[in-house]
Amino acid sequence: MEQKSRLAIDMDEVLADTIDKFIEVYRKDHQTEILLEEMNGKEFHQLLPAHLDQSWRSYIDTPGFFRDLKVMPGALEVMPELHKKYDVYIVSAAVEFRNSLVDKLDWLGEHFPYISWKNIIFCGNKIVDVQIMIDDRIRNFANFKGRSLLFSSPHNHLITEFERVNNWYEVADKLL
Repeated sequence: MEQKSRLAIDMDEVLADTIDKFIEVYRKDHQTEILLEEMNGKEFHQLLPAHLDQSWRSYIDTPGFFRDLKVMPGALEVMPELHKKYDVYIVSAAVEFRNSLVDKLDWLGEHFPYISWKNIIFCGNKIVDVQIMIDDRIRNFANFKGRSLLFSSPHNHLITEFERVNNWYEVADKLL
């Protein structure tokens, strides 16, 4: 039997739409409207008014914040096909936000139940031995020797030195 190539896939802003949750929370809790178009090359929190500058941290440290994130468009259709072709690992720097661990594990179980718990890696630095990595943060490609696919997110729009995928349908075009 031929061994499958290993594929690492990030969660936030790749599988799960964290920015949409922030937009929703700030609209509801603070009557502050942040538009995706305003984020071109910036982090969400950089657009917050000064009096809310650090408030985003309290949200991500709250149990439940990561549990009800929307799935990125196309991921539910493309992931099963990737799972057939590759040895898929979900790799998230979840330990940065300790309360996100259970939320993320439950979220994955709900949306991607065919991904075994043995293929879920919650870590700090993403030093994984895979052939391909899909991530929205270039810091995770720093010492990575395989094929890096930068998943488009508003904060990384100005980055040009990596192979880019703008959505899950482009992931399918490149990898399936």
